[in-house]
Amino acid sequence: MSWPWLVLLVLAAALVVAAERPRLERRFGSHARRERERRRRKAQLRVLTPDDESDEFIRSVQRDLDALPTIEERDRRT
Repeated sequence: MSWPWLVLLVLAAALVVAAERPRLERRFGSHARRERERRRRKAQLRVLTPDDESDEFIRSVQRDLDALPTIEERDRRT
C-alpha cells in the first residue's frame, strides 16, 4: 500500500469517527455513565406499602428525626 492510500484511509477513519461522535458520546460518554449509575441506584430502591413493616419504618423515621440538629428558640433570635 502506498502512502497516499494510507493517508486516505486515515482520513476516512477520522471522518467516520467524527460523524459517529454524538452516538458514541450517548453510549460511552460521561452522561451515559451517570445514567447507568442512576439506574443501578434506582434498582436498589423499594416502595413500602402500609402493610410492609410499618412499625419498622415509623421507628426508622423517628430515629432520623431525633438525629437532626435543632435550633433553640433563643439561638434563633440572635
